Parts: sequence; structure tokens; C-alpha cells
Amino acid sequence: MDLVVGRVVKSHGIRGEVVVDIRTDEPELRFARGSVLRGRLPRGGGEREFTVTAAREHSGRLLVSLAEVSDRDSADALRGTLFLIDSSEVEPSDDPDEFYDHELEGVPVQLTDGTGVGVVESVLHLPASELLSVRTTDDREVLVPFVKEIVPTVTRELIVIDPPEGLLDPESADSDR
Repeated sequence: MDLVVGRVVKSHGIRGEVVVDIRTDEPELRFARGSVLRGRLPRGGGEREFTVTAAREHSGRLLVSLAEVSDRDSADALRGTLFLIDSSEVEPSDDPDEFYDHELEGVPVQLTDGTGVGVVESVLHLPASELLSVRTTDDREVLVPFVKEIVPTVTRELIVIDPPEGLLDPESADSDR
């Protein structure tokens, strides 16, 4: 399974640097000089390997130089590229309250009363908060805010949610449109 460790946001400067949104808790390891990154290009562009020649922190993101990218046009073409690693390269966390996204994908979700809701499809990292994308038993996608008040119990085997009224109701979602 692939894990996203970064996403190219845009180019920076004229020498081919790219601005990368960090999606890993070990950017100093994943983006170290000499690291080879697998990049999934946007718009069905396939995959390529890139070698990091330099990386530095800049406003909560990384500015990354790649051996294969030497000018702004080449860097612009990488906008949206996802940098990936194989999940087998990641050691599980020793902290029972910390999870990698891939560890939660496929985990069953139920209400506090034991009623089955569905399974986690993915964890979405948005600017305002994180969301669990849950595929319900009736094959709908429900986005659940990943906060303690709504998701009181999380393990690698089961996630228990206590959603506010209307969150799981398909009629309330349709009436909002």
C-alpha cells in the first residue's frame, strides 16, 4: 500500500524548487539529501522517481530541490504530484493514540450503542481539520470530523463514533444542497 509523504503545491523561484505540503511526521528522513522519492504525477501522468538534492523548511512547508528538475517550467509541471513510499517502510507507532492513515483504512465504524455504520475509506487532511471518509453499510460516503467529541474511541480494530444529529442522515445531506 502506498503512503503519501508529500504533495507538490507549486513551483518556487526560477531554479526548479518545488513547494511541498508535508504529509509525514519524518520530513527530515523522507526528504533528506540523496533520498529517492516515487512521484505519482497528476492527471494520469504515471509515476517517476526523483532524487532530493536539497530541502529546507519554509512557512510550514518544504522547499525541495530535485536532481531531475532544473527550471521553473519543469517544477510547474509537477504541481499536484504526490510523493509516495510503501507502507512496509513505516514502523507502527508505539503510542496507542497515534495512527498512520493506512492503519485506519478498512477499520469498522460503529455508533456508541454498537450499531454498525460502515468502514473507513480514507483520512482526509484539510486545512481546517481532519475528516474520516466512511463508506456506510448502504454504500454512501459520510465525512466524519476526526475530533474526540465525535470520535471518542479509535483502535486499529474498531472506531466508535458519537455523531451529532443529522450527520449520518442522507435526507439532511440532500436538503443542504
